[in-house]
Amino acid sequence: MDDDSIVRMYWERNEKAISVTSEKYGSYCLSIAKNILDNQEDAEECVNDTYLHAWNSIPPNRPKILSTYLGKIVRNLSFNVYKRNKAEKRGSGQIALVLDEPSAIVADSKNQEDEWNRKLLVSAINAFLSELPTEKRKIIVCRYWYAAGM
Repeated sequence: MDDDSIVRMYWERNEKAISVTSEKYGSYCLSIAKNILDNQEDAEECVNDTYLHAWNSIPPNRPKILSTYLGKIVRNLSFNVYKRNKAEKRGSGQIALVLDEPSAIVADSKNQEDEWNRKLLVSAINAFLSELPTEKRKIIVCRYWYAAGM
């Protein structure tokens, strides 16, 4: 089933949307969660929570790229679980770097100067990435989006 049809099912509040989403994107979401958490049970819980978040946020949202929408949800949920687990253990790890390194880029600011600086930084990063070979760009995406290669 295509993404537009799945999103339409969410808008119609058709509960089958969740099972179709799970069938199409379950392994994708699970791989993101497992890369971050390195724990099967926590990863599965994050994936299930992703479906609930999708259900509660569509509508009003109408994602254009459902895989990215779900990936963002599961990624954020997984990082929250990771932070909770690390707070309990007070350990250190590579995921902390992934959380901290891009924080200046993704943080939204109400301050116009901060927002201008953020836009300049994003522009500089995009210019840098555009000069890299495709394979190196993919490595960067895997590092920051999927938290892979840790």
